[in-house]
Amino acid sequence: MLIIDGSDLSKQKILVTAALPYANGPIHLGHLSGAYLPADIYVRYNRLKGNDILFICGSDEHGAPITISADKEGVNPKVIIDRYHQINKEAFEKFGMSFDIYSRTSLPIHHDTGKEFFLEFYKRGLLKQKKTEQFYDLSAQMFLPDRYVEGTCPNCGYEEARSDECEKCGALYEPSELKNPKSKISGSTPILKETTHWYFPLGEFQPRLEKYVEEMNAKYGWKENVLNYCKSWFKAGLQDRAVTRDLDWGVSVPLDDATGKVLYVWFEAVLGYISATKELSQKLNKPDLWKEYWQGGDTKYIAFIGKDNVVFHCIVFPAMLMAWNDGDKSKYILPQNVPANEFLNFEGKKFSKSRQWGVDVDEFLRLFPADSLRYTLAANLPETRDTDFYWKEFQARNNSELADILGNFVNRTFTFVHKHFDGIVPTKADVEKIDADMIKLLADYPFKISAYYESFKLRDGVLETMNLARACNKYFNDSEPWKTIKTEREKCGTTLNICLQAIYTLAELFSPVIPFSSEKIFKMLNKEKINWDNSGEENLPAGHQLNESEILFSKIEDSVIQNQIDKLYANSVFTNTDSEAGQITIEYFNKIELKTAEIIAAEKVERSDKLVKLKLNLGNKTRQVVAGIAKSYSPESLIGKKVVVVANLKPAKLMGLDSEGMILAVEATDGKLNLIDPGTSAANGTRVK
Repeated sequence: MLIIDGSDLSKQKILVTAALPYANGPIHLGHLSGAYLPADIYVRYNRLKGNDILFICGSDEHGAPITISADKEGVNPKVIIDRYHQINKEAFEKFGMSFDIYSRTSLPIHHDTGKEFFLEFYKRGLLKQKKTEQFYDLSAQMFLPDRYVEGTCPNCGYEEARSDECEKCGALYEPSELKNPKSKISGSTPILKETTHWYFPLGEFQPRLEKYVEEMNAKYGWKENVLNYCKSWFKAGLQDRAVTRDLDWGVSVPLDDATGKVLYVWFEAVLGYISATKELSQKLNKPDLWKEYWQGGDTKYIAFIGKDNVVFHCIVFPAMLMAWNDGDKSKYILPQNVPANEFLNFEGKKFSKSRQWGVDVDEFLRLFPADSLRYTLAANLPETRDTDFYWKEFQARNNSELADILGNFVNRTFTFVHKHFDGIVPTKADVEKIDADMIKLLADYPFKISAYYESFKLRDGVLETMNLARACNKYFNDSEPWKTIKTEREKCGTTLNICLQAIYTLAELFSPVIPFSSEKIFKMLNKEKINWDNSGEENLPAGHQLNESEILFSKIEDSVIQNQIDKLYANSVFTNTDSEAGQITIEYFNKIELKTAEIIAAEKVERSDKLVKLKLNLGNKTRQVVAGIAKSYSPESLIGKKVVVVANLKPAKLMGLDSEGMILAVEATDGKLNLIDPGTSAANGTRVK
């Protein structure tokens, strides 16, 4: 129960959305830091302020990533989305995400919403019908979505670019501009085949979009990184974007001559925020409630995303809403702010499913409390630059801050009050300067933290809240209640009264960040949450009976963390020396079998510019290894070379070929790889030590 004064005239209507995660895999810690934890902190804070707020999210269940996952497993896409929707929904719940609804874009209500927008634009003649050339796989007899084609970016030369967009440099281009295209279905070179699609005239909205971004920034102070992303797109010039594609999974195009076509996921996925709010309204038996938030002029709309989604939420979605609003129907609100975060890396490297680098949320929460993770991530949010999660930093945050600072203050205060005052809030008697200073500090802090949260400096707000806990510990120490209880009981009572008031304040201010622990504190205090602005006041009357205390945070042992570090490196392609995680032991190194070998056969791998298939002589056996050295060595130049190979590496498949090891090389400054030469005197199969 949240006690809020209903007479508060400053109560604000707020709509918050968090980016819809793809339902083709489990969410990891990077996703939490990018969009979800910041949104949850902001929403929980506003609920405590008494604002009327809706928190909307759900699974993005259409598009090529879903079908690719389904193809790999040989199942229907619905199997994939059902599995990961449930996995991610449960992971979010365990993490403490306080969504009002976690919906799905595969639901009929979403399909209807997507079709409604398309038909509105189509009937008004806004969409442009164009014949275009798209990659087509002759052997698979199908048009290839962008993620099914890989080639070299015409802008930066990145060799794993998609057919319409480069993930490395962000360039957009026509499929015909992609160099060396390969089908990810068959591995063959696709042809360009004519097809018809409908396009949204995004370029026509550029002047209005530039004005919109400029005005929102002037009024509400957008983040610099978000502004820079927008400016780079405006500088390049916005172009027409296809709103349909040839695919059999998604929201079908509602036209008679569009068989086999669906709405492009970029167009319909953002409408998932609207359809989810409609679904929530239906569940509440208030079918028109969604209009109060999406079409009410007094609503503040905040969209939390990661930096890779800036273009869709600051440019594309606003343009779609502008286009709708140009008609004669009810008008939609546009985002007031889009506080996008940068990326969170893991132990110094990007999260990578293929390299087994990182940890999923569900897996993490099976081992450690949600609040310890929430606090660690919140104290290191990538708000202005990429940041890193390190296992040892997680341990330090839990042990040194949550346990030793916050937990210790709460525990010793409760222990002292139960021991000497029978668990009853003591009377506050004469107040000295040290007490008055602490009382003023508590009164000021809710507004101090509000200033951070209102400007989306959530990390600073979290760290500053922990600073209040530090100040509370110092007040306890400087007041020396263990001495005054013997000589000045009333003075001791005053100290403990103020400490309990401080714990109430801390429980409230930490509630958006560590909600499970804050609930425990409220239970220990035998009190409920109150309005945020009042949380710095003296809210515990003398004589109030407290409940028994409990340990809030348990310390995490070194061995537990080291086990996670060892597990990470054992399962990934990286070695422990690549990371700040720490040095490896000689026993750990001895597990790696480095042996000399001679290359006795070599040939280029078809459909690959980088890979060479090698046959190695290790003395008493031969071994096939697929190595990414084709750009540094021709196959014929490799025959007879001596190399060093990791001989006990778990076998893997590359381009459908078995690879039973890894050869060692040094990368030069120009990117060329130089094989490590053990010398001609070393017999094949010799152990390298």
